Amino acid sequence: MKVIVVGCGRLGSELAYRLGLRGHEVSVIDNVPAAFQSLPTDFKGRIHEGDATNQEVLHRAGIEEAGALAVVTNSDALNMVVGHLARKIYHVPQVVARNYDPQLRLLFEAFGLQVISSTTWGAQRLVELINHSGLHAVFSAGNGEVEIYEFMIPDTWDGRSLENLIPCEECVVTSLTRAGRAFLPPRNFVLQTGDVLHVSASFDGVENLGDQLRPVGGE
Repeated sequence: MKVIVVGCGRLGSELAYRLGLRGHEVSVIDNVPAAFQSLPTDFKGRIHEGDATNQEVLHRAGIEEAGALAVVTNSDALNMVVGHLARKIYHVPQVVARNYDPQLRLLFEAFGLQVISSTTWGAQRLVELINHSGLHAVFSAGNGEVEIYEFMIPDTWDGRSLENLIPCEECVVTSLTRAGRAFLPPRNFVLQTGDVLHVSASFDGVENLGDQLRPVGGE
């Protein structure tokens, strides 16, 4: 697939390189010539110096044939404008934009763009690691508003009911694995130490679940 990456900073250069390794035909756009030095020496894609809001620059990068475009500069305004052009003017099937300032994320959503906010996502991961070391996120949707967590049932919940562990509507059981077999347990299912539970939860939901799993006294 032909993919255009707009912005060749640390994120853009890493993204372009990884896409190239996966066999995609990658074009990178940046208006600062020195930015292309961030690309690894074995990068196989094409580079295009210029303003990504300029239609001639986008044309040289092959936007008419692009299957995807990622705009990942450190300018939210530029990311929104280029993302909007790619979707509405050139009808690129898959457009993803970087959100640099979390306070501007609603504007990206108003443009109907798929948006990744590394600041919001990273902060939430750090909170989870600090507060809930026993819960491991295995899948993240959006910017982490909903995630699937994996954890092992501790001794303190042996013989207790699943519905008492997951009383919050912000948590939904995805699967339970016992002795290597995964299934969808009923709410009154009796847990055993060592059961592996996968739960889909919002941020508030995982906070609630973490409190449930935390031993009395916070030990």
